[in-house]
Amino acid sequence: MPIKVGDKLPTTTFRVMTAEGPKPKTTDEIFKGKKVALFAVPGAFTPTCSNMHMPSFLNNVAAFKAKGVDTVAVTAVNDPFVMKAWAEKTGGDGKIDFLADGSADFAKGIDMVLDATAGGLGIRSKRYSMLVDDGVVKQINVEEAPGKCDISGGEALLKQI
Repeated sequence: MPIKVGDKLPTTTFRVMTAEGPKPKTTDEIFKGKKVALFAVPGAFTPTCSNMHMPSFLNNVAAFKAKGVDTVAVTAVNDPFVMKAWAEKTGGDGKIDFLADGSADFAKGIDMVLDATAGGLGIRSKRYSMLVDDGVVKQINVEEAPGKCDISGGEALLKQI
């Protein structure tokens, strides 16, 4: 069953790029004791993700912080090298936390898997945004189609805080 408001995030491990290379980062390290605006994209560098979803959060980082959000983060079923390159290309490096979910462990753990194997893209994450407070989901917005960014953008989540 997909994660919903009131649910606690499962314990999983992302990979993040550091100066020393890829390092593990657990959900506890990311979410415990913090308010986090998290959004997920089907794939870094894909058109809707890069042209609509990412800018909607990147352009609103200060507004999220003004509303008490500690961290703005994005996750995708990509490796940490791709996520780092995407962070640099979008200008999000140092502003948004880029969480690589390369094996889709987090996407599977919250039942937000998108099966894009028919299109040659493999297993991905559904497009969504959520507000997480101390590991508990307070708001969640899931798009019905992967190419849409109608209800999961930064502006929509900001209005819910």
